[in-house]
Amino acid sequence: ISGGETKQDTTLVVSWDSLERRREEYAELVHKKMPANREEIAIARSYGDLRENHEYKAAKEMQKQLVRAKDEMENQLVRARGTDFSNARTDLVSIGTIVEATNIATGSHETFTVLGAWDSDPDKGVVSYLSPMAQALLNRKVGDEVEFEIHGAQHKHRIESIEAFKAAPAAAPAEQATSAPQA
Repeated sequence: ISGGETKQDTTLVVSWDSLERRREEYAELVHKKMPANREEIAIARSYGDLRENHEYKAAKEMQKQLVRAKDEMENQLVRARGTDFSNARTDLVSIGTIVEATNIATGSHETFTVLGAWDSDPDKGVVSYLSPMAQALLNRKVGDEVEFEIHGAQHKHRIESIEAFKAAPAAAPAEQATSAPQA
């Protein structure tokens, strides 16, 4: 009985774009939102009696939320591994593939792009590999039928084709190795 997680269990595969966006969100949280909150606490503290000071209580509650968000972001950033999806397997559905499928019930064709943990855009058919839909598709091949639930409704699709996703040409960040965020 190990009870521990393996490195593979904790790694998050993400696009370089989403990794950069998450790093920017983290920087804004640490360098703008948290200092602004400390200022709000100081101002509210100056109002006097902290037992009856609603501004102080609200600012302290916001501080707890910001610290929780910071901790969660740090945990995710440490686990994140950026990629451009250029090495995606296409013999079966994998992270970084575009899947053409037929809805068995309606006969309509749909396209799903399975990308990184933070790359979801349902309106464009982009799904995170962590989503239930992508989990149903992963490691399946052309001709396989898959079932998944969306908004409480069961869907059954047949995989018609699998191709590699091609990321828009962009320079990968100079710092390809992901390290712990600096506060």
